[in-house]
Amino acid sequence: MDAMRREPDTGPNETEQQGSRPRRDSLLLMATMTLADDAHPREVRVRNISEGGLMAELATSVEIGTAISFDLRGIGPVSGRVAWCTQGRVGVSFDRPIDPKLVRKPVGGGTTTPEYAKAPATPHTRSFHR
Repeated sequence: MDAMRREPDTGPNETEQQGSRPRRDSLLLMATMTLADDAHPREVRVRNISEGGLMAELATSVEIGTAISFDLRGIGPVSGRVAWCTQGRVGVSFDRPIDPKLVRKPVGGGTTTPEYAKAPATPHTRSFHR
């Protein structure tokens, strides 16, 4: 086959995707995590999230199957179980599916948005008349 006539590789087709895992959104999100046997929640960094689970940074080892819960921005409390644990990271399978797009939505009414980040209410232009 001539290299100039090749079709670009666009990844798996729809049939191949049906048997695969749900799409994961990579992100960096702070969340509150509580282990079943720990009364004190801790802040963790969530690295990716899908409708069925997430991966977070965690400095301690946790046994597979341990009950765990997260308070996720835009979603609220979500429970699950540890699916895997390796040095510095933990994978969690949620007890119920979530909408991962909700964690990306802005929270609050924007009253604390700094002025430099807001669009100007009126244009700040000056006339060039001399």
